[in-house]
Amino acid sequence: MQNKESFKPCDLIIYGALGDLSTRKLICSLYRLEKSGLIEEGTHITGVDLHAKSNEDFIQVARQSLDNFLNEPIDNKIWTRFSSRLAYLQIDLTQMDQYQQLNAIVDNEKRVLINYFSVAPFLFRHICQGLKHSGVLTKESKVVMEKPLGHNLKSSQEINDAFAEVFNEDQIYRIDHYLGKETVLNLLALRFANSIFTSNWDHNTIDSIQITVSEEVGIEGRWGYFDHTGQTRDMLQNHLLQILTFIAMEPPVNLEAKSIRREKVKVLEALRPITPSNVAEKTVRGQYAAGFLNGESVPGYLEEEGANTDSTTESFVALRVDIDNWRWADVPFYLRTGKRMQNKRTEIVINFKQLPHNIFKDSFQQLPANKLIIYLQQQEGVEIHMLNKVPSIDGNIKLQKTKLDLSFSEKNKEKPLFGGYERLILEAMRGNPTLFLSREEIEQAWIWIDSIQNAWSHQNEPPKPYPAGSWGPVASVALLARDGRDWEE
Repeated sequence: MQNKESFKPCDLIIYGALGDLSTRKLICSLYRLEKSGLIEEGTHITGVDLHAKSNEDFIQVARQSLDNFLNEPIDNKIWTRFSSRLAYLQIDLTQMDQYQQLNAIVDNEKRVLINYFSVAPFLFRHICQGLKHSGVLTKESKVVMEKPLGHNLKSSQEINDAFAEVFNEDQIYRIDHYLGKETVLNLLALRFANSIFTSNWDHNTIDSIQITVSEEVGIEGRWGYFDHTGQTRDMLQNHLLQILTFIAMEPPVNLEAKSIRREKVKVLEALRPITPSNVAEKTVRGQYAAGFLNGESVPGYLEEEGANTDSTTESFVALRVDIDNWRWADVPFYLRTGKRMQNKRTEIVINFKQLPHNIFKDSFQQLPANKLIIYLQQQEGVEIHMLNKVPSIDGNIKLQKTKLDLSFSEKNKEKPLFGGYERLILEAMRGNPTLFLSREEIEQAWIWIDSIQNAWSHQNEPPKPYPAGSWGPVASVALLARDGRDWEE
């Protein structure tokens, strides 16, 4: 990993700078990095898009983005410094000759070129070839790309091949913004720096593990994209599987990217295939119907604006996942993700096994099992659910359920907790690939997801309806009930 002294200023170029991701996330994240003094002196930020804009127009777009989405007061001194870095280029990304404009702004002697692809995947190959045609690339240049990286293994390979024609693998930074979250990274410390967890993180002490990523939002005007993608490809293939690999992987040799990626790939390779023979008992697909959320009526998936009323795309998926290795033998992982759920929540629940002998039957006929709950959003933090004695001097030992808060200390709470994008943009600037995905990870995940999609096509059953504002189809409850377990809610 690099030392801070070796960092160079950057030419950060955002392709699709007027789009939703850039205006909602990237500009705000860059401002926060500026505010924290983490952007190197001499760094330039250039927005590229199809529409005609002057530098002043783009600076105004950036200011409007902060006004709309920053959720904190804008410091005018910081804004002045930040806006002085901003510039704009109008480029039709499908026209190779227009990329020559980059030569006027890129200075490879003073700055490292970072190309951030905030565009639809069909433009990836065009930009790669345009950059190659322009002659601005060096061995130091980097490319950062957003999901979706394909919709199956074949299309993912085509995208990766397009990048491989122009960039070496060590120049490619594939983003999953969940890997920038403080609590996901804290899994490494929790698991591998604390013997209490390191020695109890396997089938001997853990009963089951749940991962929930729920969203309150529906389609939000993204019908064309989402109906072609579905919740499985949109969330399960990347976010949930990435969380799963951090929970399940073996200790890496060190914190270098190669070591961590190697262990994550081993987990993906050990996922038990879901096939036509077991898909009915291992998975549940759902599609939200009309319902109520936060006291307001909301339409069903097929009632959204622009909807295809014959669509069988899932907005919810729940699965039982088995990992066929020694550490996780007979430990089920239950994954679920959906839209129009009761609330927005991302959490991991580690359920430990119940003790076989109970000497506290006056309090509990069966001792509740301990739980480790890791919250990724809305708040970020870690709790242990355990049993403790009720304070008294009456001679009886009575137990009560308590929570041990393992979240960040009061001292650390004074420091800002950055979102995923801030951290990942910064790590790309620093040239640290640890928190980004390798081609092998992406493709191994698609192999497993493709088997599920194939099994569903053989099953040929529509997704099960669930009312908006609920926790998904009743069948998702039965998925765990068959194993004698319940979702954490």
